[in-house]
Amino acid sequence: MAAGDRGAAAGFVRRHASAVTGAAFQVVRDRAMAEDIAQEAFLKAWRGAATYDARRGSARSWLLSITRNAAIDVIRVRRAAPLNPNDLAELLATNTDLAAPDDRLIEQAEAVEVRRALGRLPEDQRRAILMAAVAGLSAARVGEIEGIPLGTAKTRIRSALIRMRDTLEVEARRGL
Repeated sequence: MAAGDRGAAAGFVRRHASAVTGAAFQVVRDRAMAEDIAQEAFLKAWRGAATYDARRGSARSWLLSITRNAAIDVIRVRRAAPLNPNDLAELLATNTDLAAPDDRLIEQAEAVEVRRALGRLPEDQRRAILMAAVAGLSAARVGEIEGIPLGTAKTRIRSALIRMRDTLEVEARRGL
């Protein structure tokens, strides 16, 4: 393939297509996007085939590394930028003005439920979820600010999300 042999490249793609698409899917969780990333990874592998060094690992490992990096790049681009709190308040105010009175009452009730669910979280989880979900900070940045390991930050964010989901589901079933 490094010599430009299209037949070798086609065989390489057939041999590794499933693994590459699966690796991309594990990162992006979207089948169509994973297929696009797989195509990009094979193109990068084709272009960079001369840089492959068998002493550093198998061709499959090299290709999966290219795939993972391409998928992470896509996620970084897709990641939503955090909103300025003033912009968010303005956006919410605009939406409320356009909403029917009944819709505004429902939105206000939902906001109260969310605030209640946040209030029931342990302080460390509440801080973590607010930094991640409202401020748009990464788990790594939350960890830096809180002075905790990345894994702990991720656990706090995930635990907070699970607890809030469970609380809101219970309240919805009760009709609160």
